[in-house]
Order: sequence, then C-alpha cells, then structure tokens
Amino acid sequence: MRNLIFFFYKYYTFILFFILELFSFVVLYQYNNYQRASFLNYTSGVASTFYEKVNSTTNYFELRDINDSLMAENARLRAQMLNAYYQTGFTQTSINDSVYKQQYSYIAANVVNNSVTKLNNYITIDKGSEAGIEPDMGVIGSNGVVGIVTSVSEHYATIRSALNSNTKISCMLKKNNAFGSLEWNGDSPKFSSLKYVNKHVEITSNDEIVTSNYSKLFPQGIPVGRVFSHSLDAGDNFHYIKVELNTDFSTLKNVYVVKNILKNEQQNLESTLKGGN
Repeated sequence: MRNLIFFFYKYYTFILFFILELFSFVVLYQYNNYQRASFLNYTSGVASTFYEKVNSTTNYFELRDINDSLMAENARLRAQMLNAYYQTGFTQTSINDSVYKQQYSYIAANVVNNSVTKLNNYITIDKGSEAGIEPDMGVIGSNGVVGIVTSVSEHYATIRSALNSNTKISCMLKKNNAFGSLEWNGDSPKFSSLKYVNKHVEITSNDEIVTSNYSKLFPQGIPVGRVFSHSLDAGDNFHYIKVELNTDFSTLKNVYVVKNILKNEQQNLESTLKGGN
C-alpha cells in the first residue's frame, strides 16, 4: 500500500495529464461530428486491416485440411470415371449402370519424402495399410504416372518411382495402341524411355503415351508423357524412344494410389496357366 501511494505521489502529474487528455478526447468525440466521423473511419480501417490479417493467417493454417479434402474428392471422382470400370455386357441403345462394374478405386495421399537424383529413386507417402494400401499398387499424380508401391507400414508406404531403373510400366502410343515398356535409364528426371516398340510402328515426335490395357496396376489411358525423340538403327527390331514425362517429380506433393479390385483374380487365373506349362 505504501509503495502504491508513493507511485501515485511520484507520477501524479503524468497521471493527471493522461486523465485530462482522455477526457478532452471524449468531449471532442462526443460533441463534434467531424472528429467523430474521422475517428470512426480510422478505427474501422484499423479493425478491417487487423481482421484481414487474422483471416489470412487462419486460412493459411487451414490449407492442409482444405488440400486433404480436395484430394479425397478427386479420388472419389476418379473412381467414377469410365476407365475405372469394366464392361460386363453389351447394350444396343444406351449405357445402363448394370453393364459396368467398379474395377479401380483411388486413395489420396501426400508425399512426405522423395528423391530424384539417384539411379533408383523412392517416394514415401503418409498413407499405409490402415488406409487400405498394399504392395504392388499403382500410383499416379494429377499429371500422370508416378510409380508402384513396394512396402507398407500401418501409416506409411514407399513407392518405387518411375525414376527407378527397376520400374517397368506397360504403356502404349495413344494413336495406334502400339505397346512397350516404360523404363528409366537414370539420365534426367524429366525423361524416360519407351522400349520394345516394334520397328514397323509409325512414330512421330509429340505422340502421346499412356498406360496400356496390359497393365494390372493402372487403368488404361492414364497419361505418361510424349515422344521427345526417336530413332531406329539399321538391324534393330525396336525403336529407341525418348519420352518427356508429364509428371514433374521434383515438385510432387500429392498422389493417388490405385487399387485394382480384380487384380488378384487375374493373377490367380494366369498362375494356373503357368503351372500347366
């Protein structure tokens, strides 16, 4: 109490000045329309700027949730595309829902680790067995093919990138369905090679390359890239095709894991044929 009295005694001049100054502002605001309007305009501007900054900051921290929501929505829409279904019958005049059965579903995930500079590059995503992901599932991005799932834990999965010398993806030229194998030679993360395309196939620069109907991991028609250059040496049976990839692996953030619902059925059937040989 003694210290409080001493404080007021020491600074009473300043305190009195502050009280009188505050009183004068109140009187000025109360009885002068111009000053009142100016003050309101100023405080409204300050408040508006403050709330705008708060709103921008809040929206920034909500971007992750918004992105996850959009990825889930995209996965749902991809599962409704026609190439996610297989045809079970024929119709003469119209398409009936009973004619098509779901073959592919999609699981949205975020990239948490990635490499592009090695001979064998891998990607880690933040979804695992808990989300339904299993080894040997195809992985695509918004622009095209990404790779193949290799190993899975409860909450994470690793992907053997298309930028991996051990990755082989069945692809074809969109214009004529001539198929080959997409294989990376380790040169540049922007390019790959399409191998085993027969020499009799007509190829021109900028031809579009997509996944083929021989792939068990990807729906037919998923974009891969375009023919950047091609050559055929005398005596060769296959073209050398350099492919400019659609996917920019250095900026990859979001992917979709593709689940082929009928893959096991096809593999089991084909394994019986191999056993017979």
